[in-house]
Amino acid sequence: MPEFSGAGRRPFPEKLLHALVRVRHTCRMTHPIWPLFDLRVVTPRIELRYIDDDIASELALLALQGIHDPAFMPFSIEWTDAPSPQMERNTLQYYWRCRADTTPAQWSINLGVAVDGEVVGTTSLMATEFPTLRQFETGSWLGRRHQGKGLGREMRVATLHLGFVGFGAHWATTGAFEDNAPSLGVTQGLQYTEVGRRRVVSRGQARMLRGYEMSRADFVDRLQRDDIQLHGVTDCLPLLGLS
Repeated sequence: MPEFSGAGRRPFPEKLLHALVRVRHTCRMTHPIWPLFDLRVVTPRIELRYIDDDIASELALLALQGIHDPAFMPFSIEWTDAPSPQMERNTLQYYWRCRADTTPAQWSINLGVAVDGEVVGTTSLMATEFPTLRQFETGSWLGRRHQGKGLGREMRVATLHLGFVGFGAHWATTGAFEDNAPSLGVTQGLQYTEVGRRRVVSRGQARMLRGYEMSRADFVDRLQRDDIQLHGVTDCLPLLGLS
């Protein structure tokens, strides 16, 4: 997915500065070597948990049950077209690779989404040169049987909260194919700013990908909530080149 940049950046909002001070870390660190395993985001409806091997296996089996109509491809990488069991193995390998490739220069933080303890999907924050650019991209999917319940919006807001409040980002970006109505519905409902379109190849066909961004100040003004809790953030910051 592309990264989109913008202008007119405003100073660090006082409201967000106070929120950073209030970030909660109520869980004692249990993974000092890889503290990302302790990273969680909790809202009244869902919990985001950094993906370990158990969650990765649950997500692989959930994907096997279906994420989208087989006739439609919502992803820029056509990973769900792989046959079973290759798709499930590819899923595990992807999460292992993201974990192994985590550096301050480039990272993908993948989180399982749980409702009442059941894994229903995943959401990700991806960044390049984050300590300098302070920009991250989001991507996500829900198991097909969990769609249409408003979870997409809740997990996006929780992901933005982690990026802006937990990591101190200045900008968030996202993108979706112009015929991906559910994804665009979440993005447009949260009032991102559209910043560009480009053609990409998907299943051998040219398709239009629409890009959006949101500023930190916009998130704080409209979307920041006081019922979202962050756990384990501080211990993860050095892995991302932050302090």
